[in-house]
Parts: sequence; C-alpha cells; structure tokens
Amino acid sequence: MTAKKRIIHLANILYLVFLLIQFIPNSLDGETYSLYTIVFASAIEVLVIVVSIFIKKEKGFHLFTDIVSFIYGFLILWTLLTEKFNVLRAALFPPMGKVFHQFIADFDKIVLNIGSSIGIVIEGYVLAAIIAIPLGLFLGWSIRLGSAATYVSKFLGAIPPIVYIPYGIALLPTFRSVSVFVIFLATFWPVLASTMSGVLNVEKEVIDSAKVLNVNKFTMLFSVILPSALPQIFIGCNQGLSVSFILLTSAEMIGARSGLGYYVKNYSDLGDYTRTIVGLLVIGVVVVAISFLFNKLQNHLLKWKR
Repeated sequence: MTAKKRIIHLANILYLVFLLIQFIPNSLDGETYSLYTIVFASAIEVLVIVVSIFIKKEKGFHLFTDIVSFIYGFLILWTLLTEKFNVLRAALFPPMGKVFHQFIADFDKIVLNIGSSIGIVIEGYVLAAIIAIPLGLFLGWSIRLGSAATYVSKFLGAIPPIVYIPYGIALLPTFRSVSVFVIFLATFWPVLASTMSGVLNVEKEVIDSAKVLNVNKFTMLFSVILPSALPQIFIGCNQGLSVSFILLTSAEMIGARSGLGYYVKNYSDLGDYTRTIVGLLVIGVVVVAISFLFNKLQNHLLKWKR
C-alpha cells in the first residue's frame, strides 16, 4: 500500500470537514462543549495515523478507515443539525460535545453500571453454555432422542424469556437473580438446539473412523464430535449472546436499580436526554466490543477449519 493511500482517504477528508464546520457560528444559546467533540475527533484521527503507519494489510486498513468515516460523518451531521443550525430540538438531541462532557462527568457511575450488566450476562450466559453444550451432545448422540428434543427446544425457545420475569420476581429473592435467569433462558435454548443440530450433522466418516480406533463414549463425544460440531454450536452461542443483551437491557428497564438499562430508563423518565444518549452510546460500544472479543475467540477455536 502506497504512502499516498495511507494519507489521502475519505476519513482524513471528513476529519478536515468536521474541523471546518466548527467555524460556523452556533445557533444554540448556552455552552455546547464543542471542544469535547473536537478532542474526541482528534483522538480518533491520531489513532488513524498510528494505524496507517503500522498496519500492513490493505483490506484491514480500508475497513478501519471506513468505520472511522462513518463516525466522522455522524459527528458532522449531528453538529450541523444541533448546535450549528438548531434543526433538532435541543432538549431531545443535545450537541455531541455536551454528551461527551456528560460521559466524563458520569464516568464512575457508568463503569459501575457496565460492570453490573456484564456480570449478569456472564453469569447467565456461562451457566447456560455449561449446561446446554454437554446436554446437547448427549441428546444429539441418540438420533431418535435428539430429533424429538430438537422440536421440544424449538417450541420452548420460541417463548420470549422476558415473559418469565413476573414469575421470576415472585419466585427468586433478588432482581439480579431474575435477570440472570432471563439471560440463562435466552442462551440455553439456542445453544442446546444448535449443539444437537451440530451433533446430528457430524459426517458419518468421522464417527466411523473414531469407532475403528475403539475410542470410548466420553472421548467420542468430547474429542471427536464436539470439535466437529463447534461451527454449529457457535451459531447458537452468537444468537444467545445477541439476545442476552437485548433482554438484559429490557429487564433492567423494568425493575433494576443498576445496569445500563436502568441508567437509560432512569434518566429518560427524568427528561435528561443527554444522559439517555450517553447510555445508548455506551450500550452500543459495550455490545460491539463483546461481540468483537467473542468473534476473536470463535476464530481462534475454529482456526483448524480454515
């Protein structure tokens, strides 16, 4: 990749456009904290420069700069529609600088809420995976039993886990345990179904080869069938992870006293839409970051497939 391509690209052009629109007079009264937005955009630009120096793969570089371009485009559009031309209602759509300022002011509170939400997801998700994967292996090993269990899991998995919240509140001691229970259900059924499907679709030649070697049932399940079924299992795990965050946020907005969903609901009820937008952006960043790490783990465990 040439030096020209590393320097002249859409992301850098949009960064310059963003800086230029800062010279347009503000239409809003009061402090807009524009400096916070400029610092944020400049920090991203520094990261772009560093990446452009060290990254070797052109495809990866283009993907990174395309993502940055979307961020710059969003900042430009938001700045023009809010503080520069006041097209959007300031009470509902505050300037992005004000959002960044509020994020810094509430940083400690946000970190605690992130920790609460992630802790609940990890507890429910890991517990479901630990139970669903071995159970799916044993059920899927029996073709007759696995076929019947597949339909049962599809039926139970079709019921939205959030409807169990009233029963959870009545039966479980704390709302945190209710949230863990909801995440468990959101993850258990798709992981169980995908595990059974993966086992049932393992190539017959693989099983026959293992039988020739006289491997015992435990080794057959966990050393032969499990690796072969992993691609299908990860489909269910990805599905469970995505649904878990949606349900967690919904559950936290109903009766929790901590977590990102509670943060958004609490301040939206108070009419503080600056903090509401902060919460929405943080939720998006957290979900993307966890999905990225999960995909890295998936690629590592499935590198043999490539």
